[in-house]
Amino acid sequence: MAKCEICEKDMFFGRKIKITRSQISRRALHHQRANIKRVHVIVDGVPKRMNVCTRCLKSGAVQRA
Repeated sequence: MAKCEICEKDMFFGRKIKITRSQISRRALHHQRANIKRVHVIVDGVPKRMNVCTRCLKSGAVQRA
């Protein structure tokens, strides 16, 4: 699984609870993946390919090449 090289965002886990009363005791482990893209970015004036999450791209933490 890819990890964001800027903010170290990775897969995260939680509990998935069914709404129905009869199934309230069933709590399945649910995992979600971060929205990570492989893009060309400029690092120290040199273009480079990195794995970056879309939150870092949108906030302007990196500059696209």
